[in-house]
Amino acid sequence: MAVAQALAVSGAVVRAPRPTGGGERRRGSGRPSPSLVFFSRGARDGGSGRRRAMRAAAASGKVIVPEGENDGITSSADSAQFQSDELEVPDITNGQIESSETTQGAREADAEALNREVLGSAPEEKPRAVPPPGDGQRIFQIDPMLQGYKYHLEYRYSLYRRIRSDIDEHEGGLEAFSRSYEKFGFNRSAEGVTYREWAPGAHSAALVGDFNNWDPNADRMSKNEYGVWEVFLPNNADGSSPIPHGSRVKVRMDTPSGIKDSIPAWIKYSVQPPGEIPYDGIYYDPPEEVKYVFKHPQPKRPKSLRIYETHVGMSSPEPKINTYANFRDDVLPRIKKLGYNAVQIMAIQEHSYYGSFGYHVTNFFAPSSRFGTPEDLKSLIDRAHELGLLVLMDVVHSHASSNTLDGLNGFDGTDTHYFHSGPRGHHWMWDSRLFNYGNWEVLRFLLSNARWWLEEYKFDGFRFDGVTSMMYTHHGLQVSFTGNFNEYFGFATDVDAVVYLMLVNDLIHGLYPEAVSIGEDVSGMPTFAIPVHDGGVGFDYRLHMAVADKWIELMKQSDETWKMADIVHTLTNRRWLEKCVTYSESHDQALVGDKTIAFWLMDKDMYDFMALDRPSTPTIDRGIALHKMIRLITMGLGGEGYLNFMGNEFGHPEWIDFPRGPQRLPSGKFIPGNNNSYDKCRRRFDLGDADYLRYHGMQEFDRAMQHLEEKYGFMTDDHQYISRKHEEDKVIVFEKGDLVFVFNFHCNNSFFDYRVGCRRPGMYKVALDSDAGLFGGFGRIHHAAEHFTTDCSHDNRPHSFSVYTPSRTCVVYAPADTMTPESSEESK
Repeated sequence: MAVAQALAVSGAVVRAPRPTGGGERRRGSGRPSPSLVFFSRGARDGGSGRRRAMRAAAASGKVIVPEGENDGITSSADSAQFQSDELEVPDITNGQIESSETTQGAREADAEALNREVLGSAPEEKPRAVPPPGDGQRIFQIDPMLQGYKYHLEYRYSLYRRIRSDIDEHEGGLEAFSRSYEKFGFNRSAEGVTYREWAPGAHSAALVGDFNNWDPNADRMSKNEYGVWEVFLPNNADGSSPIPHGSRVKVRMDTPSGIKDSIPAWIKYSVQPPGEIPYDGIYYDPPEEVKYVFKHPQPKRPKSLRIYETHVGMSSPEPKINTYANFRDDVLPRIKKLGYNAVQIMAIQEHSYYGSFGYHVTNFFAPSSRFGTPEDLKSLIDRAHELGLLVLMDVVHSHASSNTLDGLNGFDGTDTHYFHSGPRGHHWMWDSRLFNYGNWEVLRFLLSNARWWLEEYKFDGFRFDGVTSMMYTHHGLQVSFTGNFNEYFGFATDVDAVVYLMLVNDLIHGLYPEAVSIGEDVSGMPTFAIPVHDGGVGFDYRLHMAVADKWIELMKQSDETWKMADIVHTLTNRRWLEKCVTYSESHDQALVGDKTIAFWLMDKDMYDFMALDRPSTPTIDRGIALHKMIRLITMGLGGEGYLNFMGNEFGHPEWIDFPRGPQRLPSGKFIPGNNNSYDKCRRRFDLGDADYLRYHGMQEFDRAMQHLEEKYGFMTDDHQYISRKHEEDKVIVFEKGDLVFVFNFHCNNSFFDYRVGCRRPGMYKVALDSDAGLFGGFGRIHHAAEHFTTDCSHDNRPHSFSVYTPSRTCVVYAPADTMTPESSEESK
């Protein structure tokens, strides 16, 4: 026991093994237990010491918290398997509930409703549970080249299975483990409030706040042998809470670094007092009449995702920090009208530095108070659901703020609390702390954090930020990934981090089958978007970052030099059966120091020549034409999902520059500020709405593009065939489903009677035309024209028809019998 305590205080990382004998407390039902019972591995004593500790804990109701172990072993591989030009891909099982189970669930729901009607009460709710692990072998059938790296992959899967087994045996399962927010932090009961915190490095601790006049002697905490501090505050004599709702609270600790006041790690709300820099933790327990009650069901996951990436704070046309309420009322209807079916919201988790774009998280369970209250956020999400929009959260589990006053860094006075020690625990480029995913309590904290946002706020899934940084000890910095398997399955792989990702995806898909999980990965890690039970990492989608990088690379060249085959290869270069969300640009390209595609294409001409009552310029004409083509070909070939950052759909001018003052870096370099201005930290939606500006045509094209995908579902259609990549003509032709896409990137040449191949015979008509006047084009395509196929094969296609393809245009042709008068009108 002394060894385990020493390990907890020192921050050494020891993962709990599976015990060899009986005597431990077992909870196999998946139901919550009245107490938390964990264990920690100290000296290898055959398990007897641990069993005694577990029995004692079970008898006393103590909270025993283990450490984790950092096992590091890896292997390597060789080449990648990519999609071919012709793709007929069946859907694969992704670990979700099958239709028969869904039907059974509906029958059970009907039965429960009948019981409530007849008996006047609801039956006991069936506990949720994450399905047990599979054998993890299907990845070798999907890609036989992984056989050469079977040792690494099977070690990875065995580690995952071992942790799942330990969680099942000693935590009551992943379902119960991920509800640790019901034990840690503040929890109200009928008798009072219990506060628990894991801080093994602290010598003493006391809960302080407005409720006890910040008296460190009033509510001193007791510590068990595993570093968990606890205090119980009984209700007031009148039965009211001992801590009033809205009170400021902190935990005062005597640590190896001295006396410090910290915001509780599991705090649900924190605010920045006016005129101060550090945040205050807030005890958040509003009365029932204030709590928001969700009214609308969560939408079902669509087959293809069209994501509108947003930031609440900068979502106003005015230079200010916008609110959840304004976003709900003003921005969500806009997103729905544009034709997107999902909204991805950045900067939800509290972050003390606004300019971090939300990526330097300080309080992981607290929604940012800059934008409003937790109830305001719930109202926003409920309104999105009413509109049929999924709400995805940009979650940050890859790193944490280095702040010590209001974040997790040095929380208990040590360098090793939630993070790796030394250089491995610091991200030198991001100036942030890096989690130790081999630590049991880090797993508890992060898995519970993911569960909290899905359960409490009804988010429909996550976009996990910085996953490449997590999966490799070099964090993907100064490394060029070539596709060689040795880069993915070598000693640079952080297996603990990959296993955490497997666990969190297990949790998400097991308990919330309709939830979406997207991982931001630039490396191309094989098995990344394969279900966990098949041996994969478990994401539904990889965020395909290479496409945006390719477009920026091409922006620096004349489009006359662009290679059609190079563009097609970049868009289709992804692994078989691993779905991708693609984008031509995101928030990264919009930040100060970078340029959006529109700004790359049109630059300073955007300031003077975007009004329709003024003559255009060749630069503007070229920029608007290519802007539309780039977006459509990215959506058409890039993946099974599409993402756009707010405002970029209409070519938002300028860049994003958060309000900031001057600063001097440790190197001595001086960086001037912008007088803390919000002028460049907003979205000028009025520009896209103004029908007297050329921005409006770009916005209308993006809207038509989204609605075309909504109707035909071409992103996820099993049929894809690229029939032409003509370098001299600068023409790309491909089929998605029954649609035929024709892109002419030539800067001068238009082609009459240009023959294009197709799979389906019959009559085709224009479904979408980038050159339409409504979209800021020149109206060179006749939409009433009827294009009849012949049996003349062309470009290895059984049928073909002739079209007119003007320079710098893209046109989508659809079989006439699939079109409606409305769709024909929209293409004009």
